[in-house]
Amino acid sequence: MLQALRDKSSGWIATIILGMLMIPFAFFGMEQYLFQRNDTFVAKIEAPPAWWSSAPDWWLVRKAFWQKEEISVDQFRSRFESVRQQQRQAAGENFDVREFESVENKISILESLVDESVMRMATEREGIAIGDAQVRETIESIPEFQIDGKFDLQRYRLSLASGVPPRTPAEFDQQVRDTLKQQLLASRLRGSAFVTNTEGQRLIALLSETRDVSYAMLPVPVDTAPVTAAEIASWYKAHPDDFRSPEMVTIEYVDVDAAALAPPVVADENMLRSQYEQDKARFTEPEQRLTSHILVKVDADADADAAAQKAAEAKANALAVQAKAAGADFAALARQNSDDGGSKDGGGDLGWVSRNGQMVKPFEDAVFGTAAGTISGPIKTDFGWHIIQVREMKAGREMPFEQARPELERMLAETARERAYNELSGKLVDEVLKSPASLAPAARSANLAVQKLGPFARGQGTGIAANPAVLRAAFSEALIESRMVSDAIEIAPNHSVLIRVVEHTPERVQPLDKVGPQVVAAVRADRAGKAAEAEAEAALARIRKGESLAAIATAKQWVVANVPAVPRNAPVPDAVAAEAYFLVPAPAAGKASPGKVRGQNGQMIVFEVTKVGQGNADEVTPEMRAGFLRELAPRIGEQDVLAVGKAERKRMKVEIAEDRL
Repeated sequence: MLQALRDKSSGWIATIILGMLMIPFAFFGMEQYLFQRNDTFVAKIEAPPAWWSSAPDWWLVRKAFWQKEEISVDQFRSRFESVRQQQRQAAGENFDVREFESVENKISILESLVDESVMRMATEREGIAIGDAQVRETIESIPEFQIDGKFDLQRYRLSLASGVPPRTPAEFDQQVRDTLKQQLLASRLRGSAFVTNTEGQRLIALLSETRDVSYAMLPVPVDTAPVTAAEIASWYKAHPDDFRSPEMVTIEYVDVDAAALAPPVVADENMLRSQYEQDKARFTEPEQRLTSHILVKVDADADADAAAQKAAEAKANALAVQAKAAGADFAALARQNSDDGGSKDGGGDLGWVSRNGQMVKPFEDAVFGTAAGTISGPIKTDFGWHIIQVREMKAGREMPFEQARPELERMLAETARERAYNELSGKLVDEVLKSPASLAPAARSANLAVQKLGPFARGQGTGIAANPAVLRAAFSEALIESRMVSDAIEIAPNHSVLIRVVEHTPERVQPLDKVGPQVVAAVRADRAGKAAEAEAEAALARIRKGESLAAIATAKQWVVANVPAVPRNAPVPDAVAAEAYFLVPAPAAGKASPGKVRGQNGQMIVFEVTKVGQGNADEVTPEMRAGFLRELAPRIGEQDVLAVGKAERKRMKVEIAEDRL
């Protein structure tokens, strides 16, 4: 039997059938059998190669030829935490953790990463590269890596090592290169945007256009007709969100404020003198030296280039000889020869230098080893060779004990009060750990009162409930569900509270029997609004048939305002109405273009535009026109960037894995 099966499956007909079956497997799912998938990306961007821009989106072609870039979970988390730190720093206590952690916000941050990858891949497709010199220049311009406006190699390495997450110089170099690559195409598009004179003239004419307008604000109808039970029930069912009561909490709390503690015992003479000896440096003005220098720059990483090192050293030696010569003008030499862009224009002036570590150690040692009125050097540092001039010297000065006494008393009192506050806070925390479900034992141990506040909704609390940190804790799921005492919440320096949620009412739709009057008012307001809309529409119909707004207004006792030459965005009577004036077509000669709009306060406005006026071209000077075009070009460039980004994204295949966010 097996032999017969083998004979029948090895013929030419069987071979053709197997070949036909292999084709769909090759393109539609063979990878499921050939490859073990273990995807870890949150987003994957794939694009056809530059040399085959019309490559089809078939699995085999895509796997073999398409470019691919993945955004890993780690990359997303790194960006997510970076944005978190930025927003927390900007918002301070108003930072909302729950809103930031929302799925919508995560997707928004991921979308920005995808857009960056799209632009970077588009740049690579165009064959654009970033040179080492540009990367180095960008890194050296970052303020975080500078001391007194100059790049400091030691600070650069320390900042990278202490960052979150820590990075090596090579990793940061690649990050800067990728960022520049991603920004390059966008910056070139912005920089190349321009507005022609014809376009500019047309835009100026449109923006300076005015319209003669007559308008009437219709009186708000008063609806006093009865509202039936059916209408009430129907409105309540259709608009449940209008009758929601907000989430509410009631809290109890213990307030720990250093300012409310008993005043500390006044420090005695011995304590004051002991503190004075300990903090003598605080009451000593250090020695300072007024310093100038000439820098011959040498790349600290160019050790292999011995010729460049020797050339720089020779130049520095020659400049030192010139600077030390009788009658030499050190400032003039610095302006002509120094490579320090921050001090060159000032003749090498660095101001008063103290021995405080702001300068690199070899430079600082040389400054304080040089007598006033003399020149030393060349001195070698990571930046290059320095010729140093010390122009003046200020000796250090020690503040006498009696003069320092008020500051010492303040310091010791502040320290004592802070110590008492910390001891009291620690005692409270210890008691809370023993009885985490109640504040009363902790309050008794510290002789403090348990206070109550609420119920209150988000953003509606008073006192400590107005503090964003307290609000976040009070409405957190952990405290609401557990009803445990919170950790100490700092609301000011040396001022904290411990809270416990005692009551919680979730957000909910209020029952109809409680909001009946509100529903009736809403139904009547809706009927009045519709009546006003109908009356405005009827007036428009009459104007279109040839009646004037003035005649209709007289009959209905409306007040008509006639305003000539209304410019764009003028609040006549408000900005919404002004925008509507410029949306109706320009009127024909002897005619009017009518319209209606609901103003910002909800009141209906019927209007007619009787004339369109053009701005006076003579009032627009060439300087004003040029300035307008300069301001407009970057906006057009930004639109170009968005358009290119959207177009490039359409050419690519983007896969988002929301479940991994």
